[in-house]
Amino acid sequence: MNHVVVVGAGLAGVRSVEALRARGYRGRVTLIGEEAHRPYDRPPLSKAVLLGDLDSTEVDSDLGALNIDVRTDVSAKGLREGTVETTEGELEYEGLVIATGASPIRLRGEGPQYVLRTIDDALALRAALVPGARVVVVGAGWIGAEVATAAQRAGCRVTVVEAAAAPLSAALGPEVGACTAPWYAEAGIELLLGTMVGSVDPGGLTMMDGSWIPADVVVTGIGVRPNVAWLAGSGLELDNGVVVDERLRTSMDRVVAAGDCAAWWSRRFGRRMRVEHWDTALNAPETAVASLLGDCAIYDPVPYFWSEQFGRMVQYAGNHEGARLVMRGDPGAGRKWAAFWLTEDDRLAAILTVDRPRDLVQGRRIVEGGQRLDVDRAMDPSIPLRDCL
Repeated sequence: MNHVVVVGAGLAGVRSVEALRARGYRGRVTLIGEEAHRPYDRPPLSKAVLLGDLDSTEVDSDLGALNIDVRTDVSAKGLREGTVETTEGELEYEGLVIATGASPIRLRGEGPQYVLRTIDDALALRAALVPGARVVVVGAGWIGAEVATAAQRAGCRVTVVEAAAAPLSAALGPEVGACTAPWYAEAGIELLLGTMVGSVDPGGLTMMDGSWIPADVVVTGIGVRPNVAWLAGSGLELDNGVVVDERLRTSMDRVVAAGDCAAWWSRRFGRRMRVEHWDTALNAPETAVASLLGDCAIYDPVPYFWSEQFGRMVQYAGNHEGARLVMRGDPGAGRKWAAFWLTEDDRLAAILTVDRPRDLVQGRRIVEGGQRLDVDRAMDPSIPLRDCL
């Protein structure tokens, strides 16, 4: 294998080229990315960048020293076996890593709306968050809460509109999500639940019921879609992303995928998963590259995510689909609490913590070990989770 092409110059792409060199690959490596910027980290965009603490999040990687041909402002337009079609012409490969990530979903309408995915998005939105501005955030998920936090700190008048009955319903379920609703009022932010947007129009939002919400700034945070349209007609299997096996191999020979665009099979949870978190982009490339080079490696992580919102550190590890919820502590009694989900035989499937980092660390290890919990003890937040096995 003399030439490996990596499509996507985000964190997953950078980690892929680093893994190639770390594993002793000495052939040509070409990294292409559709943005004009050098590769950078995305999590700080909704945190430090939006809050004004950072202007750049460029990844600390010396790609020149690794002898990587980095081509920015180049998009992939199609794929056929052995060739990537790009905006600069055809690029032949002998090995291919797909790491094209995902793009934000936008609302319909002719009015301006901000999304938050790129460094340019973050800087443009930050400039718009001026004191007194009427900011409406559509979506009370992870990104929506972080944007609302930044807008409130900037002195804006903030309203958050959510179609579900509670914040974070899609990510955590309505019962746990409802525990976060008081955070908005505490921060002086208006939260409108069970409210659906019809369209984004000049000057504000037209709601599905015909009502009008005026806004100087509209931010849409209702989710993303994997960037796989360029693969249509390639013969590659697609289903909510690029379908890969537990080794991150696609249905096409000498092609692997990693990061937000990859839907992999999890042995641990017995289902196909696509996780749009930084931790996935950081760690999946090692397995993908190992598989590309013919080594045997399995990707079977415990998914992990964190969010900083309303002065709280919120962390999650695992996958709670089909598991039963148990609360650890009372969210109404203090700032620090946790929730966890159990399988039928009381094995820990997932854990959410609010300002309880030790619970998260111990809980993640328990999920990894597939261990059972003493449920009554685990409900008591004064007992370390490691003592609840």
